[in-house]
Amino acid sequence: MASKKSTATAPNAGGQNVVHKVIMVGSGGVGKSALTLQFMYDEFVEEYEPTKADSYRKKVVLAGEECSIDILDTAGQEDYSAIRDNYYRSGEGFICVFSILDMESFDATNEFREQILRVKNSDSSIPIVLVGNKADMRDERVVPIELAKQRAEQWGVQYVETSAKRRENVDKVFYDLMRDIKRRKVGTLHPDQIGDAAQIKRKKNKKSKCTIL
Repeated sequence: MASKKSTATAPNAGGQNVVHKVIMVGSGGVGKSALTLQFMYDEFVEEYEPTKADSYRKKVVLAGEECSIDILDTAGQEDYSAIRDNYYRSGEGFICVFSILDMESFDATNEFREQILRVKNSDSSIPIVLVGNKADMRDERVVPIELAKQRAEQWGVQYVETSAKRRENVDKVFYDLMRDIKRRKVGTLHPDQIGDAAQIKRKKNKKSKCTIL
């Protein structure tokens, strides 16, 4: 069994870059921690037994801009509603994971989404990606891909099948969710903030032009 990793964070240089807060949700044993650790450290951990939520931070480049992703793995916290709600409240996007080998874990995704929406005041536009993990064992799948796609369509979200073991679609899931979070942040900018951003852009453009008298 792999040794437990404590909270892993990378310092936010200068404190200037944007941080996108992602929460991992799903039943126990579906591979939430395996996906997180694969994304963070490029390693596959087959057995992992967290006793409390673990937080990770990683610097990434999104659309040519440096930012950070803050990932909270809620493994082991599903039964403590007050703690869970507090975590959900801080999240800007959610990766809802089930195992394609386990129908119960798929059924549970509806409950996780309902919990998220309750905490987020029924805001159905909150960024969520539905993830079917353990795709390296597709021959043994129990959850039909059509059923998973249908649920994602009902939720109005993207469905992605991943394999933490083979690192299949792992980066895609995190980066796609970060793009959704970023779009949502831009869409909720205060008019004054948008004006400030436009003004800064105009100043930059003006500096780049040279007038010959």
